[in-house]
Amino acid sequence: MSMLTNLDLIRRVPLFSMLTEEQAQLVADGVVKRRYRRGELVVEQGKKSNALFILLNGRARVLTADERGREVILAVLEAGDYVGEMSLIDNQPHSASVRCEIQCDMLILGRSEFARCLPENSSLSYAIMRGLVTRLRSADRQIESLALLDVYGRVARALLDMAEDDNGDKVIRGKVSRQDLAKIVGASREMVSRVMKDLTERGVIENLDTGGLRLKNRAG
Repeated sequence: MSMLTNLDLIRRVPLFSMLTEEQAQLVADGVVKRRYRRGELVVEQGKKSNALFILLNGRARVLTADERGREVILAVLEAGDYVGEMSLIDNQPHSASVRCEIQCDMLILGRSEFARCLPENSSLSYAIMRGLVTRLRSADRQIESLALLDVYGRVARALLDMAEDDNGDKVIRGKVSRQDLAKIVGASREMVSRVMKDLTERGVIENLDTGGLRLKNRAG
């Protein structure tokens, strides 16, 4: 990462893909790079940070806590994803925490730099609005799952959301932690383990040698 200029890094981020050279340079002049350790908090729920954080590499979790204080995973962030825009727009504390799952490199655009860049970049404004709508739809979907689906349904939906298409089936490449899955669907680890065992025995899911899962197409 140290060999690349800020402009080089900006050009690799989908959020900035529609910017002109001049617009991208304006953003590049305003960002700083920072490396976060595994387990380090990027933003903390209930606090302000006044910056937009753009993940260059690594993986991070968006977390909150339920009424019992149990950790709930709202989303997993990967390269190109970003957080902090809501607090920049409404000047309110963060609605969730973000913790690095592994070492992460990020670009940070502070409030004043963000305010300076936004009026000059209508495509950036549109991209951020589109991202907010995507998150709202995701939140609506999660609320619907919690309200209308049982644990089987919530686990199935979470697995489908994680999976990629592969010859008519759905495949999850990485290892699926039962604890993380429990935090996503709002159930106990024991309950999720029972559901996963049952789905495996029924042939709905297949464990892969890589630690991932194949979700079998049961149509027909």
